[in-house]
Amino acid sequence: MIPQARTRPPAVHPGTTVPGDGRPALPGVPSGVLGTIGGTPLVELRKVLAHLPIRVFAKLERFNPGGSIKDRTAFTMLTAGLRTGELVPGRSVVVESSSGNLGVGLAQMCAYYGLRFICVVDARTTEQNIAVLRAYGAEVEVVTAADAPDGEYLQARLRRVRDLVRRVPHAYWPNQYANPLNPAAHEQTMGEIADALDGRVDYLFAATSTGGTLRGCSAYIRAHGLPTTVVAVDAEGSAIFGPPAGGRLLPGHGASMRPPLLEQNPAHHVLRVSDLEAVAACRRLAAAEGLLAGGSSGAVLAAVARHADRIPPGAHCALVFPDGGDRYLDTVFSDRWVAEHFGDVSHLWKDAAVPGTDETTGARPR
Repeated sequence: MIPQARTRPPAVHPGTTVPGDGRPALPGVPSGVLGTIGGTPLVELRKVLAHLPIRVFAKLERFNPGGSIKDRTAFTMLTAGLRTGELVPGRSVVVESSSGNLGVGLAQMCAYYGLRFICVVDARTTEQNIAVLRAYGAEVEVVTAADAPDGEYLQARLRRVRDLVRRVPHAYWPNQYANPLNPAAHEQTMGEIADALDGRVDYLFAATSTGGTLRGCSAYIRAHGLPTTVVAVDAEGSAIFGPPAGGRLLPGHGASMRPPLLEQNPAHHVLRVSDLEAVAACRRLAAAEGLLAGGSSGAVLAAVARHADRIPPGAHCALVFPDGGDRYLDTVFSDRWVAEHFGDVSHLWKDAAVPGTDETTGARPR
């Protein structure tokens, strides 16, 4: 069995007061739900890529209390504001743009700390994510007009955020796209992976969006002198590392602009994965490993198979799976949605052996 990470962030950053509770924490018992952020399991995937002579480990961020890796980002950014006094429970209003996961993480934290939260989403945000946000008490603003000519919503969402920050008294914008505390949160993510594998991480595959995970993990790797090759996994329809090659269907993977956090690319390699490759890999993960993973997790798995001919035998490959598939039941795991966008492609996961090979996604074989 792989030893699990032994580190876990505190429920409350030192110097931050938990509203209405001055009692000391009991040893081994988290102080509230925020005490369960981090320390997510790292599991070995033994079946879905069993034909490859490498070992593949997945960091399952769905086990954070808000269901995704963005809980780490939300925790780090908001506790910093609480610690400095920029955020005051009962007065401050958090305003942020999100395609889903960060919004959920922030909504959970704001509910816990007694902060009002306005989340700016767009027309591609799922009804399920909007329902979760509202269940936590968040106010949801939906941007319905996309930017021409690319049809993307990010710049429109950011304009709405800036407008709200100007108009709403005591507004506080964490700005996940430029806040250095975003990548800082993921230095611990990488630390947990390295700890679990006793420092032997030959390859790290991480999906890109704001750049927080990629930059934070890379910073840890450099600081600790790990000989890890970092592979950034972007969407084909993303503009982070160059002009997009088509549209983008899956929220939270890729972006319509290069975020400030990725002005300097920390990755050794960049792989761009299509939506269909990501969907097929998610379906194969569910069938082979009994693991329901989100769209960007499928993209990361497909990238490993695509890159396999460059990975030496016996290498340890760590994959960051940002969230679970329960928020993709109406898209990735919906036969109707898949057929509408890709046609009849069920053979990619029902008949083929592995995602990422020529029989499944069309990528070149080893």
